[in-house]
Amino acid sequence: MGRAMVQLPLLGLLLALAAAQPTKEDWDIYSFHINSTVTSRYATTIITSRVANRMDQSKEIEFHVQIPKNAFISKFRMMMDEEVYDGVVKTKERAQQQYTDAVLLGQSAGIVSSVGRTMEEFKTSVTVAAQKKVTFELTYEELLKRTLGKYELQINVQPMQPVKDFKVDVYIHEKAGISFTDVKGGLSTKTLANAITKTHADKQAWVHFYPTVDQQKSCDSCGEQGMNGDLVIVYDVNQDNGLGDIKISDGYFVHHFAPSNLPRIPKNVVFVIDQSGSMHGRKIEQTRTALIHILNDLAEDDFFDIITFDQDIFHWKRELVQATALNVERAKVFARNILDRGATDINAAVLEGARMLNAQSREGSVSILILLTDGDPTAGEINFERIQSNVREAIAEKFPLYCLGFGSLINFEFLEKLSLQNNGVARRIYEDSDADLQLKGFYEEVATPLLTDVTMTYVGGSNLTQTNFSQYYNGSEIVVAGEITDNNIETFTPQVVANSVKRRVTFSNTNGSTEHPYGTVAENLLQRVWAYLTVKQLLEKELLLSGPEKEKVTKEALELSLKYNFVTPLTSMVVTKPQGEKSDVLNKPKEGETSLFQGFGIPILPGPPGYGFSLRPDYVPAGPPAHGLPGPPGHGLPGPPGYGLPGPPSHGLPGPPGHGLPGPPGYGLPGPPAHGLPGPPGHGLPGPPGYGLPGPPAHGLPGPPGHGLPGPPGYGPPGPPSHGLPGPPGHGLPGPPGYGPPGPPGHGLPGSVGFPGFPGPPVHGFPDRHGGVVPPVNPGGHGGGRLPGFPVPPILPDNRGLYINGELNPVTNGGFRKIFIQVGSDQYVEIDPEGIGVLQGQCMTRLTGRDPIQTGR
Repeated sequence: MGRAMVQLPLLGLLLALAAAQPTKEDWDIYSFHINSTVTSRYATTIITSRVANRMDQSKEIEFHVQIPKNAFISKFRMMMDEEVYDGVVKTKERAQQQYTDAVLLGQSAGIVSSVGRTMEEFKTSVTVAAQKKVTFELTYEELLKRTLGKYELQINVQPMQPVKDFKVDVYIHEKAGISFTDVKGGLSTKTLANAITKTHADKQAWVHFYPTVDQQKSCDSCGEQGMNGDLVIVYDVNQDNGLGDIKISDGYFVHHFAPSNLPRIPKNVVFVIDQSGSMHGRKIEQTRTALIHILNDLAEDDFFDIITFDQDIFHWKRELVQATALNVERAKVFARNILDRGATDINAAVLEGARMLNAQSREGSVSILILLTDGDPTAGEINFERIQSNVREAIAEKFPLYCLGFGSLINFEFLEKLSLQNNGVARRIYEDSDADLQLKGFYEEVATPLLTDVTMTYVGGSNLTQTNFSQYYNGSEIVVAGEITDNNIETFTPQVVANSVKRRVTFSNTNGSTEHPYGTVAENLLQRVWAYLTVKQLLEKELLLSGPEKEKVTKEALELSLKYNFVTPLTSMVVTKPQGEKSDVLNKPKEGETSLFQGFGIPILPGPPGYGFSLRPDYVPAGPPAHGLPGPPGHGLPGPPGYGLPGPPSHGLPGPPGHGLPGPPGYGLPGPPAHGLPGPPGHGLPGPPGYGLPGPPAHGLPGPPGHGLPGPPGYGPPGPPSHGLPGPPGHGLPGPPGYGPPGPPGHGLPGSVGFPGFPGPPVHGFPDRHGGVVPPVNPGGHGGGRLPGFPVPPILPDNRGLYINGELNPVTNGGFRKIFIQVGSDQYVEIDPEGIGVLQGQCMTRLTGRDPIQTGR
């Protein structure tokens, strides 16, 4: 097996980790308020931060908060020196030039990024004069989703320092009546529990969180930098078991439908479990644990089977069997013995699961297909579109397909399309200690079907959101919104028709209620709920379409986003600033996109020669084109320092257009020899003067072995063809021009890969091999963080891959707390300010200084 050597100079790492940190004397957040109002399950949250520059000189002040991924930002403003600077929502095209300019100048752009499972990060800054103040105000909106019989409002608290005037106020108003309220989350326990007050009165509830400065320093997730955690307000409403809860106002309606007094429908379920080699370790262990828990929850009138797959398919049974106690115990034995091995044939596995469900014809039951996988198809049919077509044809809208994507490296868009095309949903399962609980939690959401083929009709309604639903599960909710034609309430007639156990049921206004909450609903609230739902559903629909239909849906979603000032994946918010400062451009990421500087691992896999190294093509969907614009064919070596990692040898034939970053060739440190066998005379790669460090003597005619006698640097006629074998490694990049006239093509075979250090400013992304854009590595959390003296090892010959992770210091601009490197599946390097730890198998070695570290075999 090959070996890889990593030299990790500790001094360089410590210099990189020693980023400047703000001090309390720099600036003072003297007030931080979060105010959230929830009406009819629609939450509008306003975060207001007031900051004073206590310095005798101008200071850059940062506003940095986290918001739920499900939310749309609808307003942002800064107030300073009696001036108001409002953010403006524009089409991405109109904001594009501003966005590109910001990227090229190394300034803020794309400043919303995914953080963890449920949150996105918003960050901007402004220069504040000495002894002056600034106020930041951010508004976001979201429709709360009912899951397992409750709604959850998540509020992240991370003010970056203890604040004297800190308040969180939540007000909930539900006309149907509030059945219970609770407060959870990391900031609701121990010391901070005393700072929470909760009041509940029939249709209204209030939650207040007012911690003192001392309390903000003493909780489990607190310190000198203040609080860092979540408050989660949990509640439910009194559910009407008839037609449900309907609100009407200003010509719009919103209908919440969630009956619970219905008999459960027996289900037929097939679990399709990925056991390929990439599931090795904790993932396969957690999958086994979760599957055993899920089997315990099956009802005795359910029928089930388990399929595992790699490049082959393995059945527990050849047909579905009843979930008797004996069968469940036997299935647990099978689950405990699932082993990881082989490749990934998703197509064959899902088609086999669909075949088994189609063969199970049982009146009065409902069928469900659940797929769990952690990667892309690598065996059998691997074309995404053909797999989607095959599965859609096999299922034929007879039952839903739920896709669970394990880990951050899956192509989530592929799974999302696969689910949406078959009336299901896709869910990401995060690699963490509670992954088995995430899997079990998802199953619980679909464990109890109550209705199928649900059709919502509204006579006198128009511009309706989705009205047909394949399944309704206990503890969930169906929400429909629309306009009332001519605002004629008298002719507006809602009705729900669905299948229950062996019968068709109808819900109408005779056993429900329609309320007209004049004066109790904020102006245009129901209209905004309708717009929010419509945009969300159009964005899902857009995934499934192509050509003119896709363009039409995209245009409709864009127009609504602009009209209601929503920052969506189709729009950008230009954050305006005082004259002389560059505006920020705010873009909302899609699910699956993330910023590398948030500390997510990056798998580096070898791509084809001439393409540059490619991250897994499914890691980050394509972003806006300004994230590192592709250059002309064959640019090979990257541009100025910090443009990202280069690909495999780019001295060979050039790759297709745009693979590899533009810029003058030759920056970055050279790798091992990349000249291979030389061609006819004179074929060095002369670059302009000063293009990096010259290699060992290569001026004039090359020396032995096979180089002939050297002449003065760069002078004299070239030697005969076939210089012979190249000299020792380390020729590096060519020196100044004048190496003699170039000969005809003949660079020979490419050699090994040379890796540069981590990038420095300016920080750009770089395109992956599918035209997507990978965000820039940014160790400092700011443009321009550089890790000097930290070369990355070459990819191992057996293609096991290299993974790099970084754990950020929670202090703003605090650099990395730790850096992790994984080679293959069992070699790890952990770097922190105290030293370097190397784990190979079960053996841990601790090193300091400049000791060489060996990984690989």
